[in-house]
Amino acid sequence: MVRGKIEMKKIENATSRQVTFSKRRNGLLKKAYELSVLCDAQVSLIIFSQRGRLYEFSSSDMKKTIERYRKYTKDHETSNHDSEIYLQQLKQEASHMITKIDLLEFQKRKLLGQGIASCSLEDLQEIDSQLQKSLGKVRARKAQLFKEQVENLKAKEKQLLEENVKLHQKNVVDTWRGSNEHQEKYRVIDLNLDVQTDLFIGLPDRNC
Repeated sequence: MVRGKIEMKKIENATSRQVTFSKRRNGLLKKAYELSVLCDAQVSLIIFSQRGRLYEFSSSDMKKTIERYRKYTKDHETSNHDSEIYLQQLKQEASHMITKIDLLEFQKRKLLGQGIASCSLEDLQEIDSQLQKSLGKVRARKAQLFKEQVENLKAKEKQLLEENVKLHQKNVVDTWRGSNEHQEKYRVIDLNLDVQTDLFIGLPDRNC
């Protein structure tokens, strides 16, 4: 026979309530014992009936278990308290950061010329001073970058000039060598044309 699902509410009938209490109490004590044996766990169970009667089970000394529980809960509460303090500190820091960001945004709008209708003469003078300082820094940085670019261009120009001189010198040497070879060739030809011989065509002399 299938057991029906029991509705979780107080049993109105006193006899049925007592019977159910006895059965479930014994089952709970049995489960606590099995858990301590099977899993080598430190288990302590305290039950007070409706009439105030005490039922308990402990796998070890009940007082030591209770002391251990109190120490654990105390440490846990201390840890929770420290966590709450740390969380409050983070909230305060976040609030300060939001305030600083809002102030910086307000100053930024002023520097951009927004919302200055309500500014006093002193505020406007302070804004003008900040703008002058910022403009001076921007110009100084711009001049530095321009100077670096000019120096880089001069260095490249010098390198190109040196390379041009080397190429020119090499071209002159090659041209000189080619001219000398050409002149030597024609000199050899002229020498060959100027050679004189003692060749005589005719009868030889008798005296010879």
